[in-house]
Formats: sequence, structure tokens, C-alpha cells
Amino acid sequence: MLYWLLIFVPMSIVLELVHAPGLWIFASSALAIVPLAAAMGSATDELAKRTGPTVGGLLNATFGNLTELIIAFIALFAGRFEVVKASISGSIISNILLVLGLSILCGGLRRTEQRFNSTAAGTMAAMMLLAVIALVMPAIFDIVAPPEHALPLEHFSEGVAVVLILIYALSLVFSLVTHQSLFSGEEHATPPTQRLATSLLLLLGSTVLVALEAEFLVGSIEQVVTTLGLSEFFIGIIVIPVVGNAAEHFAAVVFAMRNQMDLAVNVALGSTIQVAVLIAPILVLVGAFLGPNAQGEFFDLLFTPLEVTAVALAVLAANLIAIDGTTNWLEGAQLLAVYLIMGLAFFFLPS
Repeated sequence: MLYWLLIFVPMSIVLELVHAPGLWIFASSALAIVPLAAAMGSATDELAKRTGPTVGGLLNATFGNLTELIIAFIALFAGRFEVVKASISGSIISNILLVLGLSILCGGLRRTEQRFNSTAAGTMAAMMLLAVIALVMPAIFDIVAPPEHALPLEHFSEGVAVVLILIYALSLVFSLVTHQSLFSGEEHATPPTQRLATSLLLLLGSTVLVALEAEFLVGSIEQVVTTLGLSEFFIGIIVIPVVGNAAEHFAAVVFAMRNQMDLAVNVALGSTIQVAVLIAPILVLVGAFLGPNAQGEFFDLLFTPLEVTAVALAVLAANLIAIDGTTNWLEGAQLLAVYLIMGLAFFFLPS
């Protein structure tokens, strides 16, 4: 259904070659990334079908947010640290409020209530609480540590990043090995529909094209800011997460409409955990290797008070949803309302 958007792949390349206005390049590359991300997801699913549930789950966990990681890498290499940080917090917020909210709303329109595994959801909610702590502590450290004696914030962030990666590895052991039954949901094993070589080529080709489109996207941000008057922060926290996760968002909504709420919840919350506990730490460690940007800044985990507050409130909402293992359409509408309110705050925030 999303693959008709592939027409924007050659279109964005042509626009980049002829040096078209940045807004056109940004829009076409953003739309091109959506079907390419879907193709990456499809190829990963096909490869996962050829392995056991443990290896298959590891493949999905590894490649689940590859599109967002690529976009963040490109922005990190370009020195656009504000965009990278905003895309991290924005992805967490959009996965919990937008994706989960839309899934619950669409799935509940024809049903009185829907049920999911509250134990698995509660485990994921606890992991997200850990992510909030990881975001809050650098901000507190920056406030209370005496400047003349404090360890540089980037070193503190690197230590936090290592801890987060270790706990993410342990969470994979928990969900894929020791407590696999909690996360299996209603999904049933299906045979692969593609040849192995086809899946590998599709994954490789779509990954290369996503990297190319991400280069176009990041390179045109400055012109979009000038043309539309939007802040880089707003583009990072709202636009990039929606573009990078569009295919995954669509899948979660489809699962919910089929009354497969375990899968829908796992997609939304699982993606959130990957971003917060894996992608963000990886970016910190890569940033440490790259060094400061043109402004002399190092990449760290110091987020703005508004971002930290928004993420904390989103995680609180997820915990409230996960408590009883049931949802209804009104809860979905409430999550979407919170997302819209936060979006307005991000939009009107001065640059």
C-alpha cells in the first residue's frame, strides 16, 4: 500500500541533481523514505522467517529502527546535534502517544474493549522508565555539579550509554530466551515468500537508498527552516520521527484493527525501547569518536527541560495504559490529544 511512494525516490534524486529548492528536496526525500523503510521491514521479516524465533526476534530487534538510526547518523556526521537529540525524544513521544494512541483508537472503534498481555507491556513500561532516568540524570548532573570539579558532561553521557546498552542486551535475553512466551503474542509461524537472495538484496538496496535519501533530507533542513520558518528542533522532534517510523506505525494500526493488540503494543513500545536504550547510546558513543561539531559542542544526553518533561509524561501515559491489560477507543483518543498538545508546544517554542 505504501510502495506507490517509491516514485519519490528518482524524483528526489533528480531534484537534488538540479539543485531544486530545499523544500522540494526535503519533501520528496521524506516521502521516499517511507516505502524504503517498509521494504527494509519486509526483507527483515522474510529473513526472520528462515531462522528460529530467537534469531528472528534478534533480527527484528536489530533492524527495527534502522531507518531512524541512519537518519540520525547522517545528522550526527553533519554536526546537527539539536536535530539528532530532538529526533530521539520525538521518536519516544510519537511511538507512545501517536502510534499507540492511533492503534488503540482504530482498533477500538468496532469493539467495546481490546486485551493485551499486561505482564509483557509492564516489563516494557519499566524499561521506558529506565530511559526517563537516563534522560533526567544528565540534566540534574549539569545543574548540581560544580563546574570547576565536574567531569565533562559528554564523559558522563558515555558512561550512561554503556549502562543502557548492557541493560538492552539483558532485555533481549529476557524477551527472546528466558521469557519468550510473554512476547510471542498472537503471531503464528508462516513460511517465507521470498528467496533468501531476494531478501538480502532488498535489505541491502533499501538500506543504501535510505542512506542516500537521509543525506538529501538532512542537507535540506536549513533551507526548510528558512523557507517555512520552522525550527530545527520542531523538524527533529515531529517530522523526522513520523517519516522514519511511518511504515512501522502503519503496521501497528493494522495489527490493532485485526484485534492483535499484543503485536500492536509490542511494535509501539518495543520501538520506543530500541530508540531510548539502544539507538541513543550508540549515537553518544559514535559522537564521542567524532568529537566536537563546528560550534565546538560534543554530543551528549543533555536534553531540554521540555523534552525531558514530554518524554516523562508519555512514559507515564504508557504505564497507565499497561496496568490492566485492556484498552478502549477513548484511551486512544486521549493519547492522541496529549500528542497534539505537545506538538503545539514544540511548534510555538522559540528557536
